[in-house]
Amino acid sequence: MQFSLGPILYYWPKAEVEAFYQAAADSQADVIYLGETVCAKRRELKTKDWIGLARELAESGKQVVLSTMALIEAPSELSMLKRYCDNDDIRIEANDVSAVQFLSERRQPFVVGAAINCYNPQTLKQFVDLGMTRWVMPVELSRDWLVNMLNGCDALGIRDQFEVEVTGYGYLPLAYSARCFTARSENRAKDDCELCCLNYPNGRLTESQEGQAVFVLNGIQTQSGQCTNLINDLPSMQGLVDVVRLSPLSLDTLHWVDKFRANQAGTQPQPLNHDCNGYWHHLAGMTQIIE
Repeated sequence: MQFSLGPILYYWPKAEVEAFYQAAADSQADVIYLGETVCAKRRELKTKDWIGLARELAESGKQVVLSTMALIEAPSELSMLKRYCDNDDIRIEANDVSAVQFLSERRQPFVVGAAINCYNPQTLKQFVDLGMTRWVMPVELSRDWLVNMLNGCDALGIRDQFEVEVTGYGYLPLAYSARCFTARSENRAKDDCELCCLNYPNGRLTESQEGQAVFVLNGIQTQSGQCTNLINDLPSMQGLVDVVRLSPLSLDTLHWVDKFRANQAGTQPQPLNHDCNGYWHHLAGMTQIIE
């Protein structure tokens, strides 16, 4: 089993992004995803910066993947997507079907990200035929669903043609919208947001009237209000999952990579505290199951 660092989903200053990836180069992560996936207005790093950073990380021995935007809204964003796809030496994670089209036309292998709706073996076969080499399972699916999916892929004769990646740590993107929820929460228009996402390095928490964490607002993303943590579910992934993804929240996420790797066989379980793991168990996402 391999462990990956997903792209940073939040808006961090350039110096903090660079410091994170400098540390990540020496971490136990096998795969590193990077790039802006949420909002094209987040320009602390330009496209050429992401590509340069990807090449530096690849030289350190990491498998590097450039992640594309999950919601393409403008011609300028399509141009940025094309520049990503024009780099034959860096694998791409497609988070929008337009990226799949570009990559398949170039006959370039790619990763299908969790932002692309994919819920049945027939859809997976279509992506395999187009060049998919890894599938990141949608965050709300369960182990039972994954088992059924892979059984269906066996029947179609494609199971050995792609890897499976599961999001095992972080706040889960549940929905995307053309509106910017963070700007709205500050009574700002999306076009006049003043890059207020910089004020919320892990998104902006929203609570119920009873004080329960419900959602995290992150630009156009609505995320889960609790952090998912599947560290104690790793033994149940054996034979099903090839890569477990940790979504960066801070430099501390790199320590979680160490903890995940140490607990692959379930010999070093960790307390979940307020984290949740319900979706993996086919339950409400904010449920915490302790076995």
